[in-house]
Amino acid sequence: MSTPLTVGVAGITGKFGRLIASKLLLNHPSITVRGFARTPSKLPETFTTSPRVTLFQGSAFDDAALARFVKGCDVVICAYLGDDNLMVDGQTKLIDACEGSGTVTRYVASDWSLDYTKLKLGELFPKDPMIKIKGYLDEKAARGDRVRGVHVLIGGFMDAILSQFYGIWEAEGRRLKFWGEGEEVWEGTSYENAAEFTAAVVADRGAVGVKRFLGDRKTLNEIVGLFEQVYGFKPTLERQGSLEELKVLMHKTRAENPADFFSYMRMFYQYYWLNGQTLVGPETDNTKHPEVKPETWEDFLRKRTSEELSQAMVALTQ
Repeated sequence: MSTPLTVGVAGITGKFGRLIASKLLLNHPSITVRGFARTPSKLPETFTTSPRVTLFQGSAFDDAALARFVKGCDVVICAYLGDDNLMVDGQTKLIDACEGSGTVTRYVASDWSLDYTKLKLGELFPKDPMIKIKGYLDEKAARGDRVRGVHVLIGGFMDAILSQFYGIWEAEGRRLKFWGEGEEVWEGTSYENAAEFTAAVVADRGAVGVKRFLGDRKTLNEIVGLFEQVYGFKPTLERQGSLEELKVLMHKTRAENPADFFSYMRMFYQYYWLNGQTLVGPETDNTKHPEVKPETWEDFLRKRTSEELSQAMVALTQ
């Protein structure tokens, strides 16, 4: 029988935080969950009435509230999603609270990303907070502090890659718009699969450091073949240009209107996701957790119609 484990989930009302908590409760019966959020009442009854869940209300910058939340936790997962202030200063406060608790030994940082450890600060700027937080945790470990960092890398979220945000998949025209040559590797993991892998890592008391998982890795041309198998049609391919042309365009767009964050952020993500610099695989930690079945690109497509792909990101399991 597994040893009981108390896991804190900061940001539990967010879609991904809620999904992780669900997987902890469903797949790991010896785990109890402590959730932290500004408005815990937003959670469904499956959480608010569960005898295995205790909820705490507070701000990410409220030291006293953070201390109450982490007290008694063995592991804390940060599922924050927000601006640099929250992702750096907010996480730093949470890590310090974990250190002060006397019980927390592992901190799962809010990562779930391509391999940002291969990036320099400023290259893929939305990942700069992750680089800084990993550095902070590494410094604490070097000093001999109690809390050890855990960093779960999963490539790109399949749900997001084919969503309207990136503009890659156009359901109405059955069109895939892409940069590059079509032979670049698309590394992806579904939200649900990423939550399962994270729960498995948390349940493994010895799991610390960088952990790499993938649902699948395929080229665009291979994914086109999967569309034919699953949906019975071959999508039209629309090449936007080379990766070098994408790099020039993303920097030009940012320089011309830096305040229009979303107009160029998706281009930066696509460039660093495709250019080979941030690949998570091919070697992964999947085999260390055989209880989690990787969700392949084909699996992901078969779970939804071609029309539903663009909305997958906003239709996460509740």
